[in-house]
Amino acid sequence: MIQRIQTVYLLLAAILCLSGLGATVGVWEEAATGAEAAAFSNFTLSSPILSGVCGPYALGVLLVLAAIIDIVAVLLFRFRMRQLRLVIFSQILLVGYVAVYIFFAWLYGQKLPLAVEGIDFRFRLKLMALMPVAAFVLGALAIHGIRKDEALIRSLDRLR
Repeated sequence: MIQRIQTVYLLLAAILCLSGLGATVGVWEEAATGAEAAAFSNFTLSSPILSGVCGPYALGVLLVLAAIIDIVAVLLFRFRMRQLRLVIFSQILLVGYVAVYIFFAWLYGQKLPLAVEGIDFRFRLKLMALMPVAAFVLGALAIHGIRKDEALIRSLDRLR
């Protein structure tokens, strides 16, 4: 199980997904002073300006689901086609994470100028926001490894 490279890729992808759960992933700051106006993580929004705005819970839920699916896929090492389907589903969840992240960045960016008139806000991407992208790349490498194993097994069956 652990000797297969896709297992290592899937475990690293799950670790990256889980490591980014509590960290801040996006920040708005005033363009003139650089003071932080709002910040959001995968579960919360912290802003004195945007009170009463819903937090981005969907980001955290998508990351947790992707990590759980990656761990389950590691345990299904004997059933390569099921493992492949699970990893592809995890990849879809990570693409969904990026889409939801862009949506929340856009949504909060629209609400900030409405809350405070005359101040220009700019968005600053945090490093932890790139963890799901790295997990996506590792998942793609795992898919390649799973397909390579399946092709090897099928070629060995033909020789018998």
